[in-house]
Amino acid sequence: MELILASTSRYRAQLLARLELPFSTVAPAVDETPMADESPGDLVIRLALLKAQAGARNATDALVIGSDQVAELDGRILGKPGTPDRARDQLNALSGREVVFHTGLCLFDTRDGSHQTAVVDTLVRFRPLSERQIRDYVDREQPLDCAGAFKSEGLGIALFEHLGGEDPNALIGLPLIRLCSMLERAGLPVLGR
Repeated sequence: MELILASTSRYRAQLLARLELPFSTVAPAVDETPMADESPGDLVIRLALLKAQAGARNATDALVIGSDQVAELDGRILGKPGTPDRARDQLNALSGREVVFHTGLCLFDTRDGSHQTAVVDTLVRFRPLSERQIRDYVDREQPLDCAGAFKSEGLGIALFEHLGGEDPNALIGLPLIRLCSMLERAGLPVLGR
């Protein structure tokens, strides 16, 4: 059985590689625009499923992983900033605040069309940050393709006072603890193969 990661994220690929399972990647061309009145949790589940289904289009005997992540601050969704100015704006808004990162995960089985989904939330409390610290961080790490404008696996860890959640990998974009359980239920255990 083939394992496919429906993502172009190098961060998700690096995380999945930790499980030492052979896998391939595909680009899951999916419109990520939120629907009207869609909650952050509903959004990431819908997008994770759409990405997994898109990655499964040309596969017949595969498990396909889809994942998506957004940050929620005061009920507002923060996505990938895309530009340094928007990254600085996001970090200014997050300074000294708590934010919830919602990571949607889907494992789609092409053999029978079944799928497993989950949302893994991570609460992050940011340190109070000065304009200079924010500018220095964005200039040094360029977190333009990361929801919330930081990379917790790198220098971004210096932005936090506290992290809370069931899986630290979820903050990077792929909840490996939950994924291991899903893979086992689908017949592809990570250990004891």
